[in-house]
Amino acid sequence: MNNSKTSSEYILLFSGPDWDQGISPEELQQRLDKVMAWFDGLQEQGRVKGGQPLAREGRTLSGQKVSDGPFAESKEAIGGYLLITADSIEEATNIAKSSPTLEYGVNIEVRQVLDECPCFKRAKERLALATA
Repeated sequence: MNNSKTSSEYILLFSGPDWDQGISPEELQQRLDKVMAWFDGLQEQGRVKGGQPLAREGRTLSGQKVSDGPFAESKEAIGGYLLITADSIEEATNIAKSSPTLEYGVNIEVRQVLDECPCFKRAKERLALATA
């Protein structure tokens, strides 16, 4: 794996309540303005690689079993993601910590995007040793 990159990609996974519910139109506008200013600032810095909201409903697979879920009422469901660049997990975490959505009860999970699945990498290494 080539580690010559100076920055890596990190994914911010957003989960939590619908932060637009139960507030006045004025408060809603203030929240939207704060969130969009945060996002626009990241875009201006060239940090945003992509992102999308996700439907609350979906399917969960476990072995050969398929079930509905996560469910719309679940605060654990991932509501969306943002793919960013950062020089370290600490920097990516600080970017996430600056999100105004945290003030509205949203949780953000920060994960580095890898070039290769660790299971595949270990499997290749084990197989190479076995054939050596």
